[in-house]
Amino acid sequence: MMKRVSLKTWISIATFVLVAAIVYASRYELQKAWQLLGTVNIWILMLLLPLQIISYYAAGATVFSYLKRQFGLQVPRAESTKIALELNFVNHILPSAGVSGASYMTWRLGQLGVSPARATLAQVVRFAATFGAYMVLMLVAVVAITLDVGLARVPILVSSALASAIIIGSMLTIYVIQSPSRLHKASQVITKHTNKIWRRVFRQNKPLLHEPVVVKYFEDLHEDYKQIAKDPSILRIPFLWGLVFIISEIALFWVTFLALGTPVNPAPLLIAYGLAGLAGAFFFTPGGVGGYEALMVGFLATTGIDNGAIIAGVLLARAILIILTIGSGYYFYQRALNRYGNNSN
Repeated sequence: MMKRVSLKTWISIATFVLVAAIVYASRYELQKAWQLLGTVNIWILMLLLPLQIISYYAAGATVFSYLKRQFGLQVPRAESTKIALELNFVNHILPSAGVSGASYMTWRLGQLGVSPARATLAQVVRFAATFGAYMVLMLVAVVAITLDVGLARVPILVSSALASAIIIGSMLTIYVIQSPSRLHKASQVITKHTNKIWRRVFRQNKPLLHEPVVVKYFEDLHEDYKQIAKDPSILRIPFLWGLVFIISEIALFWVTFLALGTPVNPAPLLIAYGLAGLAGAFFFTPGGVGGYEALMVGFLATTGIDNGAIIAGVLLARAILIILTIGSGYYFYQRALNRYGNNSN
């Protein structure tokens, strides 16, 4: 009689297939990046490795600094960095606007004894801290771009519009989250229109969202907001780590351009990073491949940087980061799956 294949094995197989899909979807970018390696300063390019380690560590620290302060959870630095690598890997292979990563993080923190409620709140803190850090840096970038008389008006308008959208969106989100009744109305509107688009665009009769599930999610979000609003100081350390995370992420692209002999103003890189990251969450390709690069290149092309240098820098940086994400993230993800996959947590 054939032995039954375990769920863990199926997950491993599915993960391997998704990794192969990422490599296949990135094949042209990887090929071009390989050709570009002959023109770069390898010593400068090698700075990407420590910068990405810093980026991953800071991503983990936004979560674990909160858990340490609130609940006394002590996690070794190496372990928190590994978990951040796993989270980034999952978000790359399952492009679902971060939902897959949030689910994985809840499960992964559960292996450290963190309850689902605390894990969810820790991720809300992480999101709020990182989002707040980006918003602060974004406002600085808008001022920097405006003062740079060498830049065209288009990037100024785009960056100003993005900054305004972030501020208005933040105020609207807080306004809705503050009231349970507004959250219930929002859940009804989101469920109705999402399912309507799902039926018309994708020709699916079965609804994508179910209102009770969406309502429960928003109710949990309201409780999370009340805890943070009661003591906003819990965001201070995660916010500082969020700044480190965003700066190191932008530095990855800046170093790549520098290695190609084309130093660029970091302010437009920050704007392009935000635009690409925001829109990339809605692309159905693994890791947002294709759309992410197109948006970055499209915006940077309006800033006066040589178009050839823009394409070379963005493609090279993205290709290297995808390789590092897959290589390191898959290894630690598979280790975690093998170690904890049979646990019931």
